[in-house]
Amino acid sequence: MPTLNWIGKDKVVSHHQDVPYRVLEHKYGFTSEKGKQTEPTQSGNKIVHGDNLEALKSLLPEYEGKVKCIYIDPPYNTGKESWTYNDNVNHPKIKKWLDTTLKAKEQDKVAAIGVDDLSRHDKWLCMMYPRLQLLYKLLADDGIIFISIDENEVHNLRSILDEIFGINNFIEQLIWNKRVPKNDKGIGNIHEYVLLYAKDNSKSHRFTQLKEGLDDVFDLISKNKRKKTGILETKTELNKLFKKNGYDRGITLYNNLDFNYDLFGKINLSWPNGQTYGPRFDILHPITKKPCNVPDRGWRWKKETFDDYLDYDNIEKLADGSYKCGKIWFAKDENTQPSSIKYLSEVKDFLLRSIISLKSSGSIDLENIFEKGTFDYPKPVNLLELLINSFEDKNAIILDSFADSGTTAHAVLNLNKEDSGNGKFILIEMEAYANDITAERVKRVTKGYGKDKKAVEGTGGAFDFYELGLPLFDEKENLNEQVGIKKIREYIWFSETRTSYNSAIENTNYELGVKDATVYYFIYEKDRLTTLDFDALELIKTKEAQYVIYADNCLLPKEFMAKKNIIFKKIPRDITRF
Repeated sequence: MPTLNWIGKDKVVSHHQDVPYRVLEHKYGFTSEKGKQTEPTQSGNKIVHGDNLEALKSLLPEYEGKVKCIYIDPPYNTGKESWTYNDNVNHPKIKKWLDTTLKAKEQDKVAAIGVDDLSRHDKWLCMMYPRLQLLYKLLADDGIIFISIDENEVHNLRSILDEIFGINNFIEQLIWNKRVPKNDKGIGNIHEYVLLYAKDNSKSHRFTQLKEGLDDVFDLISKNKRKKTGILETKTELNKLFKKNGYDRGITLYNNLDFNYDLFGKINLSWPNGQTYGPRFDILHPITKKPCNVPDRGWRWKKETFDDYLDYDNIEKLADGSYKCGKIWFAKDENTQPSSIKYLSEVKDFLLRSIISLKSSGSIDLENIFEKGTFDYPKPVNLLELLINSFEDKNAIILDSFADSGTTAHAVLNLNKEDSGNGKFILIEMEAYANDITAERVKRVTKGYGKDKKAVEGTGGAFDFYELGLPLFDEKENLNEQVGIKKIREYIWFSETRTSYNSAIENTNYELGVKDATVYYFIYEKDRLTTLDFDALELIKTKEAQYVIYADNCLLPKEFMAKKNIIFKKIPRDITRF
């Protein structure tokens, strides 16, 4: 497979492994009912303020291989200076990171590469590559990733995604028709792209979207049912709505109403292949009892299937004089072929289209929340709702490591409210506005915002806000005691079990907990070396099939440890590095 090369690539290909692991410091929790609080909400929703490369590394112990859906909207690298995120990748933090990363190590024989040696495309690729590596590690085996991008870097992005995710895991290059032209090139550019990749495309993902116009159609039917408007009059109003809004056939096909005001479509039962023939048999009309006309090439179904759908004991005469017999529609007499009945409520969605036409209304979304312009070119919340909702898992963890104004969290909260889902969001934002804009938006969405006719009811919900803390290991690769023993114990537990640490046993002497018949001990003291010997075994109070014990040294005989199923791990040598 062809690969993309650029200046500095060799310095960043494995850089994600060298990024220090920093602890996440909980700053506050927030719930829509109680507001701000000091204790964690345990909601599973997180907003992290800090460099997203280091923040992604900090998520690994808890979330590696668990994130089902990732959406990111990285810098487009347009070269413009006016964007809040500095979209030419000349942000001081990124320049500093690039300059540090690209300096050759002392043992390197090649000349050092500095940030000034790179084009803006080289810089962008150096910034993106290690972040995508960590996103890949966080993604579940059946997970997927959406990435918004435009023409400036789409070709480069696809190349490195093919390299990291695998070319066979490319699903689609979606086109977002924004409907609002950008006229800076003498052409009314109205589109951007959303790249879609899977961690493993053999999982056969199916992406769907709700049919456009459903709300309007169901609102009209509900209103007329409530007012007891006649069926035929309601059908006339419905056809006018179809014509006015130019809906897709996926909606307009469903233009028939039963007496419960349920919309259904008549599906042709003729044999679909023009080169072959289907079965031929008689289907009796429910009223005339005569055989209906058989299609020229036979029926689509076998006789047994018809029998399953027909119900001659429950015949309903419809307002237009036709008949509903089970889930088969019949005309007034046998001279018209019958059709199967499919209700619109049963087929409210279809496969996600590769062209998405949604107006670029992200700025309006934000103005409704903050009552003033706070951010340039945010993504519209309905675009994120469409993408996230197209994924089959409605309770997925959704990660956005370029969170900007927090649109992803807004979309997740909306979808949870509409569909009674339990999706979780994790946002990462490096800029200073992470609390004042990103988190503040989420607060207002959960509680409600706007006034008068623009008032929007709150979604409810909660989240926890974090800052990036100290690195867990110091420059000599020893444990950094400044982070506190609690964070160290959490890390060791995560590294061993990939499960959340139970702080309820925090005061238990050295014991971390039990998982899968293995008990874990972390025998560690700040001011002295610890030794696993026969005396130290007195500390082991919990009996299990296997023991994993961390200490500075071990004096137990190997034969004894094998007999007692004891695994010794030396501090800090044997502590897993993420």
